[in-house]
Amino acid sequence: MALDMAKYRALFLEETTEHLAEVSRALIDLEKDPASSGSIDLVFRMAHSIKSMAASVGHDAITDVAHALEDRMETVRSSGRIEGEDGLSALFRGLEGLERMVAVVRSEDRSPDPDPELVAALQKAPRPSAVAAEDRLAVGGPPEKKASS
Repeated sequence: MALDMAKYRALFLEETTEHLAEVSRALIDLEKDPASSGSIDLVFRMAHSIKSMAASVGHDAITDVAHALEDRMETVRSSGRIEGEDGLSALFRGLEGLERMVAVVRSEDRSPDPDPELVAALQKAPRPSAVAAEDRLAVGGPPEKKASS
């Protein structure tokens, strides 16, 4: 019995498009509140789902980008907020890259070309921003000096 790949392609496109729209909405929410745990978790889950669906239909380039986005979001989840001056812009870049790749599947009925530069950008650790450093100081306060004996 042969698999009906057209059926799986249509399902992949439909679900991935919905997931990307959810990622877009969550990233817009994160612009307003970089510590929104609901939005952080949503982006992580959608990246994981896209990664799994792309792998199941053989779109390796999409799998790689979604996996890098998922890993980046795991780091964000650990810190509890979007960190670094370029943190949010890297996530939007990942979203846009995935949207372009899915458009190739939709319009050309083929797997997109790999984008190692995008994968590397998502894997790059964000630089802490001055605001994030100030937030950490405000929470923990400055280190106390020990009295000398």
